[in-house]
Amino acid sequence: MGNCCGGEEPDRDKLDGSKTSRNPLSARKNICCTDVIFLLLLLCFWGLLGFIAVHSIINGDAKRLFYGYDSFGNTCNQQYNRPIENLSLSGRNTLGKPNVFFMSVSDPLESMQVCVSRCPNETLRDFQAVKRFTQKTNISLCRYDVDVEKATEDMFTKTGPCPDVKVYNSFSLLFRCVPYPDKEDFNSSQKIIKKFVEVFELDDLFRKVLNDVYVCWREMLALCGIAVIIAFLVVLIMRFLASIVVWLIVILAIIGSLVGTGFLWWTWFRLPSEGVRVERSHIPIINVDVKNKTTFLVFSITASVLTVILLLILLVMRKRIALVVALFHEAGKCLVAIPLLLIQPLWTFVALFAFLVYWVWILAYIATLGTPAASRKFGFDSVEYKLDAFPKQFWWIHVIGLIWTSEFILACQQFVIASAVANWYFCHDKKRLSCPLGGAVKVLILHHLGSISLGSFIITLVKIPRYILMYIQEKCKASDNACAKCCLKSCICCLWCLEKLLKFLNQNAYTIIAIEGSNFCSAAQKAFGILTSNVLRVAAINSVGAFVLFLGKVGVMASTCAIAIVWLKSMETLHYFAIPVLFVSVFSFLIAHCFLSVYEMVVDALLMCFCEDSSINDGSPGREYFMSTSLKEFISDSSRRMENLEKSHKTSSGVDPSENTELSPRH
Repeated sequence: MGNCCGGEEPDRDKLDGSKTSRNPLSARKNICCTDVIFLLLLLCFWGLLGFIAVHSIINGDAKRLFYGYDSFGNTCNQQYNRPIENLSLSGRNTLGKPNVFFMSVSDPLESMQVCVSRCPNETLRDFQAVKRFTQKTNISLCRYDVDVEKATEDMFTKTGPCPDVKVYNSFSLLFRCVPYPDKEDFNSSQKIIKKFVEVFELDDLFRKVLNDVYVCWREMLALCGIAVIIAFLVVLIMRFLASIVVWLIVILAIIGSLVGTGFLWWTWFRLPSEGVRVERSHIPIINVDVKNKTTFLVFSITASVLTVILLLILLVMRKRIALVVALFHEAGKCLVAIPLLLIQPLWTFVALFAFLVYWVWILAYIATLGTPAASRKFGFDSVEYKLDAFPKQFWWIHVIGLIWTSEFILACQQFVIASAVANWYFCHDKKRLSCPLGGAVKVLILHHLGSISLGSFIITLVKIPRYILMYIQEKCKASDNACAKCCLKSCICCLWCLEKLLKFLNQNAYTIIAIEGSNFCSAAQKAFGILTSNVLRVAAINSVGAFVLFLGKVGVMASTCAIAIVWLKSMETLHYFAIPVLFVSVFSFLIAHCFLSVYEMVVDALLMCFCEDSSINDGSPGREYFMSTSLKEFISDSSRRMENLEKSHKTSSGVDPSENTELSPRH
């Protein structure tokens, strides 16, 4: 398949020829841009999102969602409000009145609402108390055109024009007057209010926690800086001590499996037989009481089978585990050579955060779309916002935009890292390599935004039905149909697994695109072939390697947490020093995840580069490997095994093995 500018894709046959360049990156010079159709599709979709944003900003009012609005369409705390036809109280100046007051607490959605400067700070048990409150505070709780002094008792209802008594002592929550519970009256509606407000009775605890965070925010910021330093040191240590850590984990897994299996057999042996009457059998050490000997026999047999399987897997994968160690060393060298890779998550976070802020901002306008019209739905003149058919579709288009754009940003990070690693790997004189990260960004922008658009689009296509099924599952929680619930959970689980599989395949496809400059489908096909033909290597990296990186994250968190405990414990002004320590622990783990997730991406990219290097080069003059000496050992082992296999085949066929036998490359 050609690309948009008429350039040709790399010819794999030419790359394999002995007279051509052995560097696959040299074949990218003819590539202009790939999968341009999907880039245009993404740009068109972004154009649609832009239209939705402009339309929503012009016709919506995010302040109405933030401050709230009264029953007549006036947004609270606004100097100018648009007049609405057939609503004489619309278009009023509500500046200085930021709070929405409900005429009836028991039925707030169907009661009249007005904007007030302050919520009532005392309980008003009759209409005379409401009048006295207005005289004392100059705050009217009635409709704007009503004089409270002249109001009669029959005017105090939930439909107005004055509030239904009694009026509760209230506080402002998100600019809405929310009542405190009345300890003397507990009818059903007030109990609901009490349960709602009980959350806020923890105000003293929250105040102390916020005070602690405010007091030691500088120390917390410094501890996050320490976490960054520790995470960077862990990345460096991984380069030199990866072999020790990896083999230690393998040894501990073997010992743990053998000891656990032996303990189960020992427990089964000590238990009395089924025919002997016994009340309880006590297992020492772990202090557990059991009764059934057959159960432990099943446990013991199962553990034995699993242990044997584990030992066989480790026996088969021992060489691949050594490859994990070698790739960890190479990843350390790569990150030392390109240290700016470690701050790539920072730019990704900034981009995602900026887009999320924009997305929420536009969502607020979408939520307030609608044409205001007069209505008597609740028995009094009030405003009702009617939404046209087309704007009703804005919200789900906006949600798809969130998913696709977020996946696009993450895919850009993956490609940039993979491309920078490929530039570093396929360079013999790495000291002369200049700005591989800048080159990776340039290649992304000029050539492969279309492929990134396609990869992120595929993930979006899988995520959308999963989210729809999750929404249906939430709505069907009250259903008694167990079969339907099981089917929903199964479908959600399958889609989740498919999403994870495609994300892993996409990440490796981006590496192939960075190496060869091919389009997404060709790269994904080749990446799938490489992954399936190197399944044991991939399994070793994604099991042992992932666990080692997890230990690194935990190590950074534990180290930072220990420093935080020693430091913050001495601060006598803190009420609960454990809360800042908890925050620091969470932040330090996230920081470590950012650093070591880059390390993981580098390792995955190096594996693809290693497989590509070993497939197009053979170590002969003119086609030397780009890999380091430690990685060449695995090629040498494979060459020797292939040579021995070929010799044995020729011997069994009666052919002199000394004839027509190629020497394996020496390194």
